[in-house]
Amino acid sequence: MKTKEILRNIPSVDKILSWDEIKEALKIIDQKHVTRIIRDNVENYRKILLSGGKTNQANLKKAILAEIQDLITPYFCYAVNALGIVLHTGLGRAPFNKRIAQVVSEMSLGYSRLQIDDEGKRADRYRKIDRLLQILTGCEAGIIVNNNAAATVLILNAIAKGKEVIVSRGQLIEIGGAYRIPDIMAQSGAIMHEIGTTNRTHLKDYAGAINENTGAILRVHQSNYRIIGFTKEVPLDDLVELGKKHDIPVIDDLGSGALIDFAPYGLPKEPMVQESISTGADVVCFSGDKLIGGPQCGIVIGKKHHIEKIKKNPLTRALRCDKITNAVLEATLQIFLLKEEDLISNHAVLGILLKPLDEIKSSANRCAKKLKTWFGTTLDVSVISGVSEIGGGSLSTEQLPTYLVAVKAKGLSANDLAHALRRYSPPVFSRVADDRVILDFRTVMKGEDKIILDAFKAILRTT
Repeated sequence: MKTKEILRNIPSVDKILSWDEIKEALKIIDQKHVTRIIRDNVENYRKILLSGGKTNQANLKKAILAEIQDLITPYFCYAVNALGIVLHTGLGRAPFNKRIAQVVSEMSLGYSRLQIDDEGKRADRYRKIDRLLQILTGCEAGIIVNNNAAATVLILNAIAKGKEVIVSRGQLIEIGGAYRIPDIMAQSGAIMHEIGTTNRTHLKDYAGAINENTGAILRVHQSNYRIIGFTKEVPLDDLVELGKKHDIPVIDDLGSGALIDFAPYGLPKEPMVQESISTGADVVCFSGDKLIGGPQCGIVIGKKHHIEKIKKNPLTRALRCDKITNAVLEATLQIFLLKEEDLISNHAVLGILLKPLDEIKSSANRCAKKLKTWFGTTLDVSVISGVSEIGGGSLSTEQLPTYLVAVKAKGLSANDLAHALRRYSPPVFSRVADDRVILDFRTVMKGEDKIILDAFKAILRTT
């Protein structure tokens, strides 16, 4: 087909605006926005045709209507995590419990108090979080910023800009999103002084690196990997003693951070924030949305004079958190004030990590039984044992036993079924293995089995 003939077959914007489906959309969306969507999709349609690609006007209409629907449908929405990754970055990491969800709801009703006191005067937005962190960790002071990467940059910029920061080569980590300690250090204005080897670093390596331009000693927890075998790391108490001897601050970047000891519950011991403070680290930072179970933020605690210096740093305003983050973190930290048995039952992440295996199996069996009863001729359903991951750069080598519901649909591939589950409202996220959809019931929250069942009903009755 010649170019002119191809172009003549492309409908005009005015023609598309007269389509019945578009007229319905115009009852909701302003015409100028619909016109922009149409023009962009027509341009893409034109490029496909001119390049020899196969498409037609039906596909053009489908693309336009799909984008209109997508734009008016919430992307950031409640979702069911049946992937078996407890702290899934793509699913917002830590799930909130109902109490925290209520805090978010109430905060969204209108105005909210952020930094104003009972006298109506401007107040310190960090005051309440600061006090909770003092009580829970034993620190002298604390603040929060928008994530732990920001916390690391801010600390290094405030304490060691233009100076050398000593760090072990084995701790030059990279985590998701190409976050690398050397890059972060460079952006902060600090100068990295790398010591030791990948697997072994000694106290004498730290001591030998100290000079007149040393600004800090940095310890970075290997939260998303482990080096095993012939290894050596210098304990924090030795670094603190060395720092005191030379009047050099010690910074402890814990990554995920933990406020309770996981060892009594059969999980590996994760470095506890309180231990870093009691050992004498000058500044400690960790994430709020991992093992703490709160919102995305970076929590910075430590000696009061260092925290005050960090507060006054110009970057602090650029990296500070909004009213929702402050309110959610406050509610999260308040849970840690409870007695330990009440803490476990009220903390969503801990509840998932410590969920009894027989409870997981019972939930999986109930769901599988109903799927078999309703769709026994359409679905091949079984319950199998498996493992869940903690994710989020926390307890990286640990896997948790779980039970999975494995589903294979007749006439529908596992990928298509998984895609349909993700398109359901609310979306259900599963994984695919051996041409089966796998639903991990460790991360399926109480009551979400009904959502899963409703999703299967809707999908199988329309395919």
